[in-house]
Formats: sequence, structure tokens, C-alpha cells
Amino acid sequence: MEFIDWRELYAANRAVIEGRNVPADPDVIEGHAVAADPTAEGVTMARPALLPGPGAFRSAARLPDLAVSLPGLRLPGQSDGAGIARSPGHVVDHHDGRRSRPVRVHVPDGLDPVTPAPLVVALHGCTQTAATFAAGALLDQEADRHGFVVAYPEQLREDNAQGCWNWFTAEHHARGGGEPAFIAGATRAVIAETSRWTIDPQRVFVVGMSAGGAMASVVAATHPDVFAAVAVHSGLAYGTARTLPSALQAMRQGGPDPEAQGRAAFAAMGPAARVVPAVVVHGTADQVVCPVNGEHAVRQWLATNRLAGGDAADVARPDAVVRDDAAGRLPQTRRTWTDAAGHVLVEHVEIEGLGHAWSGGAPGGSYTDPRGPSASAAIWDFFARVSA
Repeated sequence: MEFIDWRELYAANRAVIEGRNVPADPDVIEGHAVAADPTAEGVTMARPALLPGPGAFRSAARLPDLAVSLPGLRLPGQSDGAGIARSPGHVVDHHDGRRSRPVRVHVPDGLDPVTPAPLVVALHGCTQTAATFAAGALLDQEADRHGFVVAYPEQLREDNAQGCWNWFTAEHHARGGGEPAFIAGATRAVIAETSRWTIDPQRVFVVGMSAGGAMASVVAATHPDVFAAVAVHSGLAYGTARTLPSALQAMRQGGPDPEAQGRAAFAAMGPAARVVPAVVVHGTADQVVCPVNGEHAVRQWLATNRLAGGDAADVARPDAVVRDDAAGRLPQTRRTWTDAAGHVLVEHVEIEGLGHAWSGGAPGGSYTDPRGPSASAAIWDFFARVSA
């Protein structure tokens, strides 16, 4: 049984975000502490340097078996207990085949309940809840400005003690079962709740942060008939890992051949295969999920969309590269790939100096950096453009 003091991880990550020095860990080698795993058959397990020291971390075969000790900790916007957010909003109950699971839904004030509105499904990262993610990412505020609905499925601690989506195990990579089926089913449940809102089924999108970003890649590949586009913030490409050791290795240095993962994602689409526009947001200073994973996610979605879209989507270089050095914000570079008809296929937003944090999020939020340009605004702008 693992016991990780996530308060220490949270404090260390905030220190990096705020530019403060973090005490050196003598067991850190090239930015990562290394622990041998007797189950890995020669695979070296690496853990990010921001994790607690060896006294708090002992090798384990599966991430879901880790236990988290959070006595007395309340992160900004966190709910009390294990339930869904105790914050304003609606709750939709979705039965996933084993139990009923609540989904927090934010509906902008004044939204016409009979006019079809877009829906953004937002997947939190590890240690987060629907409430902490919503409070930090400020997606609800973006929804209020632009008139879309946001739904927040929540991982259960009994399925992963750290609250991570299980993006790194093969049983959660395919349609018809596991967490992709739950997230798609929860999305359909929100769409079916027509008494309080009306959702346009052609404008349903998925976004995720970190582990949620990796799972967003999975659900967009396995359910292209549900999700019209995907946003991956500080996450990984589809199918990057199938075991915990390979997940930790990918977080440190990137996963396998992203073109091969693109083919695997296309295969996962099955008969529902179609182009799924993707925007990838990643910081150049991310020490938890290294920046190469952002590049790999771009290449994976380019490969997947090339297979789904045929010759028209066979592009190699970005059509547009825009750099923004706006005063008071972290600099960003945006690269955009379009098909032969000018439709956006993939966009890569690279933010200089951003660590493992939601860019432009609330000050003091759960894994947020308010210095960055607003990821929520950039992601919604992307979703609006690809669905126009």
C-alpha cells in the first residue's frame, strides 16, 4: 500500500509555478528520482522530481493501488467528502453499469433551455475533483461569456486512490468498456437531460488536464461519434502507455512512436472513424509531463486525422505560426495545421515557462498558473472555429 503526501507535491508544484526554488532531492537524477520495480522486467521506473522523497514513496505495480493521505487538506474549491462538488450548479446522475455516479454541470445564467447549446466535457487531473478543476480552470466563466454548457465527470477514489483517470492501462483504451464508456455515457446522459438545457449533439467537445488530458485523447479516439473535437492540456497522446512503468517513462521522456499511436487511435475509432480536430496546450517548463508529450500528441492527432480524412488531411507542416509576447503574460507560440479545404485539423499552443499547470487559471487554484494566457479562452476559441 502506498502513502504519498500530496500536500508536499502540491506545495512543490506551486513553488515551481511561482518561480521559487525547491530543495534538491539527493535521489533525483537528471530531474527524476529513480526506483527499481521488480515487476517491470528491465524497465526503469522514473518518478517526477516534484514527487515526495523516498521515505514517502515505495514502488508499486499499479497506480490505482496507491493510497493517498490528505488529512485536513482543502484545496481551493474542493468539495467536502468524496461526493461531487458542493458548489453552485446542476447534477446529473449517470449509472455506469455498476453504480450511479454524479456529474457536475454548469449552465450559464440566462441560457435559453430550448435553444441548442454547445457542451464541453471537462476531465480533471490527478488529486483533483470536479470542483477543484472547475474552480481553477475557470471554464465556467468562459461558458458564461460564450453560452455553452460544461459537464465535469469525476473519477471515484475507489477506482483510483489519487483521483487519476486510468489512461495508462489497456482496459481503458477501447470503446465499449472501462472509463471511456463511462465518460461517453455520462456525456449522453447530460445531452438527454432536456428539461433544463438543450445540447447541440454536433457541438460536443472534450477537454482534459494532465491525466484528464491523456484520457481526453482516449475518449475522442474511441468515441468520435460523440465528441466533435478534443483539447489536451499538459497531457499525452492516445495509448502512450499500457502499464504503470511505461506511463512513468512516458511522462519523463515521451511515449512510443506517435505516428504508430496515431494509427492505433484510428483503429480505435472503428466504423465511426472521422476527423477529430485537436488542440494541444503544453508548457515548456513542465516537469511532471515533459513537453515532448505535447509534440507527440500533435503528431498522433495529425496521423489519426490523416487516416480518417484521406488525402485532403495529409499535411506535414503548419500553415500558420503565430507568436504572442504580450506584456504581463507568458509568451506563447501557436501552430495550426489545416486540410486542403482550409479546415483546422490540429493546433499546438506552446507556452514558454509554464510548468505543470492550467495556463491562465485562478490564482492559488489546483495546478494553475495565472501568469499564462488563458487556456480556457484559447480552447473555446478553437472549439468555436472548428464547429463553425
